[in-house]
Amino acid sequence: MKLVQSDFARDGAGSAKLLPEVDDDLWDAYNLIAAGDTVEAVTFRKIARPGGRDAERVKLTLEVAVDSAEFDEDGSVLRVRGRNLSKNEHVQVGQHHTLELELKRPFVLTKELWDWPALDTVRQSCDDTEANADLAVLFMQEGLAQLFLVGRCVTANRARVEAPIPRKHGSAAVAGAYAAALRDFFGRVLEAFLSHVDFGVVRCVVVASPGFTKDQFHGYMLLEAERRSLRAVLENKARMLARAPSGYAHSLKEVLASPGVKSLVKDTRLAQEAPAMEEFFAMITRDSDRACYGPKHVEVAHERLAIQTLLLTDTLFRNPDVAARRKCVDLAEAVKKHGGTVRVFSSMHHSGNQLEQLTGIADILRFPRPELDEIDM
Repeated sequence: MKLVQSDFARDGAGSAKLLPEVDDDLWDAYNLIAAGDTVEAVTFRKIARPGGRDAERVKLTLEVAVDSAEFDEDGSVLRVRGRNLSKNEHVQVGQHHTLELELKRPFVLTKELWDWPALDTVRQSCDDTEANADLAVLFMQEGLAQLFLVGRCVTANRARVEAPIPRKHGSAAVAGAYAAALRDFFGRVLEAFLSHVDFGVVRCVVVASPGFTKDQFHGYMLLEAERRSLRAVLENKARMLARAPSGYAHSLKEVLASPGVKSLVKDTRLAQEAPAMEEFFAMITRDSDRACYGPKHVEVAHERLAIQTLLLTDTLFRNPDVAARRKCVDLAEAVKKHGGTVRVFSSMHHSGNQLEQLTGIADILRFPRPELDEIDM
């Protein structure tokens, strides 16, 4: 995300002009924008022409008071719904309108309160270091391939390629049909790969499969790159092959946990989330009195200054209930003030999904508190 212009201070009102550049930026914007904020952006609206002719698509700049927001990870679009505040000949003041925030299109966000999570989101999103880089993971098995882009906050399924592959062994004709089908399958996978992987953003590509499918595709890709002069592939040969149990998405956790991949993405938010969740589950197994989850248990643990690490999902900071959102912010800031660590997990990543299933909030304690088990959730 690019911070084009800013006029805000912590715990005060103000505005920021932001330019989303990658999918992660739209997710960050989704976490930034809350009910009660205002958003100004370019939008398009169909306007009926006189005489019943086809509607005309008009470009407008509107400011809306936000009622709700919705992130479409497949389409890389953030939809913001609210009441129009701008005087305009095409959209009346007070009329409801949906702004579609897209990549490479700036918007202005105005908030009555720029609290810690909002400022932290802007800081992390606008940090131009490698910690913001993406990882592309291509899962394969014969006849099935899925391409995922794993970012700082978002894991998006960008392509799925399926093709029938005949049996491998038999007569020469059978073997020939197998080879032809495999080449066709690899060709379709390569086209999907070239369409969705931007080497200006992606720093690591993992091709994962059981058996030798990954090696066969890797060889095919390099040969095609030479034959077709695919500079994007030829200039970025230093890639990794990793083994995975299958070509399905549930193997993502195993691939990301492999030592080689971990070393390449060690500075990303994703790499920091997984160990924190692993530590939490290990503590439940090893010393259950030093781990708890659920709003009530965490609240009591904080009152007793027992929290060492607080784990939260970003969905808690999007709560439409302003009071509940403020309570969550205050808790996180208080834990930091007393020397604790706060980890905010993206609900678009595996670790965040795990935490969501545990109410979205948990903690690791400094010392055992067995009495917490007696508190009703």
